[in-house]
Amino acid sequence: MLRPILYILAIVIANFITAYFAPLVLGIFIIPWGTVFVGLTFVFRDLVQLQYGRRKTYYIIAVGLGISVLMSIFYGDMLPITIASSLSFILSEVVDTEIFTRFKLGFYNRIMLSGVLGGLVDSIVFIIIGLSPLFTGILTWEQVPYAMLGQLVFKVLSQLITLFVIHFGFRKIKEEADEKLSYS
Repeated sequence: MLRPILYILAIVIANFITAYFAPLVLGIFIIPWGTVFVGLTFVFRDLVQLQYGRRKTYYIIAVGLGISVLMSIFYGDMLPITIASSLSFILSEVVDTEIFTRFKLGFYNRIMLSGVLGGLVDSIVFIIIGLSPLFTGILTWEQVPYAMLGQLVFKVLSQLITLFVIHFGFRKIKEEADEKLSYS
């Protein structure tokens, strides 16, 4: 039960931090602080799937989506932000789930591939729908690619750090993964 709790907690923290703290601006890159926790959600989602299977994971994703939508409404986000957040969440989680399921790679490679592709979808969909001139104009078209790249880099870094912690601190998770993934 710990893994689904960590997954949901990462979603809640990502939403909270994004709502309450101004984005980090590193030169031309714009990175919401919650991006780090979005990267964690991909790793935790994979660990949930490893323990509970694909079908139950989709139920847990639905809970995460519901919480994310409620938080967006509670924080008074503009409708395009709420729609962008919901759409990017569900699409990126489906991409992560299906890549993790279908690619027969080792534990770390499977998590990184599914997380990077999920993170890419998340960044593209959220920024285009929620931040670009297309609907809100929060970012200019010139800023859009830098915002996408900045978010993706931070998501990947958070995934790498999480895998590093798993590798050196939680060998049992790695051993469980190796055993389960060798049969799939």
